Amino acid sequence: MAGHSKWANIRHKKEKEDARRGKLFTKLSRQITVAAREGGPDPAANSRLRLAIDKARAVNMPMENIERAIKRGTGELEGASYEELVYEGYGPGGVAIMLEIMTDNRNRTASEVRHLFSRYGGNLGESGCVAWMFERRGLVTLDRSAVADEDELLLVAAEAGADDVTTHEDHIEVQTDPALLEQVKEHLSQAGYTVASAQVAMVPKTSVAVAGDDAERLMKLLSALEDHDDVQEVYANFDVPDEVLQTLEV
Repeated sequence: MAGHSKWANIRHKKEKEDARRGKLFTKLSRQITVAAREGGPDPAANSRLRLAIDKARAVNMPMENIERAIKRGTGELEGASYEELVYEGYGPGGVAIMLEIMTDNRNRTASEVRHLFSRYGGNLGESGCVAWMFERRGLVTLDRSAVADEDELLLVAAEAGADDVTTHEDHIEVQTDPALLEQVKEHLSQAGYTVASAQVAMVPKTSVAVAGDDAERLMKLLSALEDHDDVQEVYANFDVPDEVLQTLEV
């Protein structure tokens, strides 16, 4: 029965992710548009655009969608003008939360995000209130099942200039200085590893243990924030035991 329940949970999550695919494409289109606007339409000369396109291809976003997003960024096609913002706040249990935002209406977005924080027992804070708890890092993710020898990966990652390699249940995360992200990604690819994703992210320096009702409300808050159209990335410094996570429905 346990095996069946585990599969049911996996299937449920997959169905939810599939349902969000359209929303994900919309978010990725914004990232591509802003990257093209800021650095030009050539991925070879615009590393931010190159990473955004790679992320879109990883989830099978159609090439025509990518091309339209680039043209909106260069002005060849009409489209909304997006502003990039960072929101900071606290979730249940004192968990620090950072959000990367792209919006064409900052007043609307601020109101909606503040409402989500309040609804689930958190509060939207002032700029800088939690930023000091995070550091900007380059993250390269590999599918663990495709890595035959993890010790060899450690050596290759070190040669590439990576700082750390962390093994998780289903993936391996290679951490590096943001300035070396492209170098590490290319080195791993040339060594025969399939890169699932590469991005610059805000990584928490420390974590806050959360359990019980706080953990449940926190998961609901993070899920709601992830679902918001204007929220591109959600970062938080929580630590919830796996056995607790498995009991939560968000």
